[in-house]
Formats: sequence, C-alpha cells, structure tokens
Amino acid sequence: MNYSVIFYTVGYILRIEGAMLLLPGAIDLIYGEGQWMWYLISAVICFTFGLILSFRKPKNNVFYLKEGCVTTALSWIGLSLFGCLPLFMSGEIPSFLNALFEMVSGFTTTGASIVADVGVLSHAANFWRAFSHWIGGMGVLVFLMAIIPMTGGSAINLMKAESPGPDVGKLAPHIKETARILYRIYIGLTVLQIIILLASRMPVFDAFTMSFATAGTGGFAVRSAGMGDYTTFQQVVLTVFMILFGVNFNAYYYIIYRKFKKAFKMEEVRAYLLIIIGAISIITINILSMCEGVWDAIQKAAFQVGSIITTTGFANADFDTWPELSKGVLILLMFIGACAGSTGGGFKISRAIILIKSVGREITAYIHPKNIKKINFDSQPVDHETMRSISVYFVIYTLIFIVSLFIVSFDGPDFETNFTAVAATFNNIGPGMKGVGPTQNFDFFSPVSKIVMILDMIAGRLELFPLLLLFYPRIWLDDISHLRNRRVKGKINRS
Repeated sequence: MNYSVIFYTVGYILRIEGAMLLLPGAIDLIYGEGQWMWYLISAVICFTFGLILSFRKPKNNVFYLKEGCVTTALSWIGLSLFGCLPLFMSGEIPSFLNALFEMVSGFTTTGASIVADVGVLSHAANFWRAFSHWIGGMGVLVFLMAIIPMTGGSAINLMKAESPGPDVGKLAPHIKETARILYRIYIGLTVLQIIILLASRMPVFDAFTMSFATAGTGGFAVRSAGMGDYTTFQQVVLTVFMILFGVNFNAYYYIIYRKFKKAFKMEEVRAYLLIIIGAISIITINILSMCEGVWDAIQKAAFQVGSIITTTGFANADFDTWPELSKGVLILLMFIGACAGSTGGGFKISRAIILIKSVGREITAYIHPKNIKKINFDSQPVDHETMRSISVYFVIYTLIFIVSLFIVSFDGPDFETNFTAVAATFNNIGPGMKGVGPTQNFDFFSPVSKIVMILDMIAGRLELFPLLLLFYPRIWLDDISHLRNRRVKGKINRS
C-alpha cells in the first residue's frame, strides 16, 4: 500500500475544503448573522490538517485500485468530519453526531436531514449545506484529477473508486481531460439553471442554493415551507434540471461534439426517460382526484418522479398522503436510481438493465442449454468481468440493506418508516415515508441507527467497495506481513 500518496491526496482534499469553508463565512458577512468566525476557525483547522498530511510530496505517486478505493473512502470521511465543525461549534446543530449526519448527507448528496426547521438556520449554514451537495455531486476527487497531474493509471483508479456506475471510461485520450470535460458540463448546467431561476425572480440566495442542491441531486431545502414558497414555473425549472442531472454525462459530451447518433443510441438514457414518462403517467392518473386539475396532477407527479429517480429528494407535496400505488411507484424509483455517470445515486439503471438481461439469458439457457446467448448493452457485448461485478454488487447491496434494516428496526418505529429510512439513506435520496416522510426528519433515530445510516450514505455514494475495503482486514494484514518480511530480510542481510 502506497501510504504516502494516500495521505498526500487526502491532505490535498482537506486543503481544498479549507478554502471552500471560507465561502459560507463570506455569505455570513453579507447577511451579518455573526457566524463567520466559526467557518474561519474550521477553515484554518481543516487547512492545517491538510497541510500536515500533504506537506511532503510522495516520491512515488503511482497507486492502484486498492489505494484508489482507500483514498476515496478516507477523503469522503475527512470531508464530512471537518465539514460538520462549523455547524457544531456554532451551536446551530449542538450534537456532533447530528452535525456529522447532516454533512455526510450533504456531501453524499442524500438530503436526509435531522433539522426540524431549516428556516432557523443561518444563511451561512444553509449555503454550506447546499454547497456540500454541489461539491459531492460530481466528486471532489474528479475535481482533483482535473487540476493536478497523476502518473500512469493512478487517475483512472481514483475515478473508478469515486464515479458512480458499473464502468468508467474515457471521454478523451487523457483521464485529466475527461475530468475537465465532466466539470465543464457540470458547471455549465449549474450556471444555466442559476440564470433561469434568477430570470424567474427567485431570490439570489435561493437561486444559488437550489441550483447547487439540484446539480448535486442532493435536496436540502433552505426554506421552512420547502417548495411551497416557489412559483409553479420555478418548480418546473427544478423538475427539468433534476432530470437533466440524472442523465449520463457521456450523452452531453456526444451532443456537444455533435455525435447525436451516439447520444440517442444510449440504451440507459432511453430507458431512463421511458421509466420517467411511465411513472409520471401512472401517478398522474392515480392522484388526479386529489389535485386541482390535470396540469396540477402532472406537475406534482413529474416533480416528485424527477426528484426520487434522480435521488434529489425535493418535495412539492406530501407524497406520504398519496394512494398506495403512487407510493409504491416512488419506492421502486428509490431503488432504480438515475443513470451511471450522472450525479444521481441508487442502484443505477445500467446495472438494472444488464441484470434483467442476464436473468433472461439464464432462463433461455435453462430451456435451451446449448444455446449460448451474449448480452449486449449499447450495441456492445458485455464482458464476463462486468457481469460478475454487477452480480457481486447486487448481492452485497442486498446484504447491506438487510443488515441495516435489521439494526434500525431496534429503534421501534413502524416497518414502513424503517424500510424507507434505510432505502432513502442507502440510495442517497433523502426523504422516505411515514416517520421520515417529506414533512418529517431523521432526528428521532438513536445514535446507533444514525451511525448505520451515515455508513449507508457513504457506502451508497461510493458504490460500496471503497468503504468496505476500509473494514476488510486482509488489505491491512498484507501490509503488516510485507513489513515483517522486509524486517526479516534486513536482519538476514545485516548478519
């Protein structure tokens, strides 16, 4: 294990976070709410720790997937631990565990909150919560790859560890240029949304924070009334951009470079849009009698479908009061999630498609054992390694969900609350049903359950494996054995 490059990279990330913590401090100076010093102190602490870790540049900056996963997991844990300091030290969230839960939810773009009324938080706190979504949406390590050089395959190993989806490919010959392309698209869409919201006369603070939360598909609201304070047009804009940020960013790359056929031939994107249209149609018909006309039903259904499938988590209605069919559709969307290569969470549509196709192939093989059928995705054959990784991912995903649900169930709420609470945190969605519905929060859970859901949020955002590797003894035992062997050889050589 190349520890020097791991510590250097984590330190570099903390230095970036230290600089970013100055932004909410500046926001506080504008609004004069007296919280700026806590963000300055947190920035200094964060930057100092980062400087200590990254003070000495590693001689060997090449690392493999194992180092990439450990670096990614430690970076996201570090971001959350230092990011929660101003919320805790200022007393706005007096419990450290609650502050940590809030910031893990922010950076992982989950949007599950322990705050009962966000309206009582300062502008700095609400800005930092929303901005954490934007930081975590595309991934801070992808940003790092865009600005610093890395040797050999190091960059692709970091991208594989952080970027959501069953496979990570290059949009350009160099992975650094790929990272830059992704961030250009990300920033471009964010700026476009801010401009449109400002043109619709949304307050400047709201336009920025809502755009950050939408771009990162996070879902932290900044008003007590949630979406109720915004116009129908503004909600439609949010709906459109939630869906846009749930699209595989490769499609935007193809469109920008006029490769329209490749963009519209992407099987995952077509399935994503068809699922959205189908879900909107079902829910619209189902809630029509509860709404003020067809357009109102379509608008509410579209907003909520776009919010849940992209794992954003905004709510423009209390969908917990909707009929069981509509709630059932939303729960299914929680697990499906958005496209791979987007800022959305969940299981990912590409995985679901390949998994369904593999089931079909196995049924066909059972009937016709000699008929060997290949699985194609986007007109390309899916290799055995990808199939194996998706199958393993599904098994681990299911096991973690079951164990998490079992532990959370000791708290005593009803099954629907427990089930959707785990689903909402593990899939990085935010609100669930019943006790964790859109008008409720997660504060009533015990410390143990909150810790479980914190780990679920990080595991869900990092696609399981980077976090699991931290708790896998063999990678540490291998290093211990390697060090012992080196010491033994050194003693033999000296003798």
